Amino acid sequence: MLPSEFAALEPFTPWVLETERERYGKRLASSMEEMQAFYDVAFPLLEQASDHLDNYPLDELPEPERNLLLLMFSLVNVSFPVEVWKQARVPDSGAAYMDLVVEPKV
Repeated sequence: MLPSEFAALEPFTPWVLETERERYGKRLASSMEEMQAFYDVAFPLLEQASDHLDNYPLDELPEPERNLLLLMFSLVNVSFPVEVWKQARVPDSGAAYMDLVVEPKV
């Protein structure tokens, strides 16, 4: 599912999600322990993943690389809850939410 050099990330493939809405939903449905475990393994590989993905045109990513890109999108989605808020939801946001109307196509 992922490039072989990123085998350490295989346990986190449930985070390979197509849309921001799916990633946000996964974040809200995950415990802080689950997000922290994902973050702890993925964050140290972020620069390596970025360098690896730079070897491919964005519109021609092989499936393992595309999955890696989507996984890194999910890493970005959990970074603030893990690094700053220590909770999945945005603090003091109540029932507010934003619906993404358009997002980049990968």
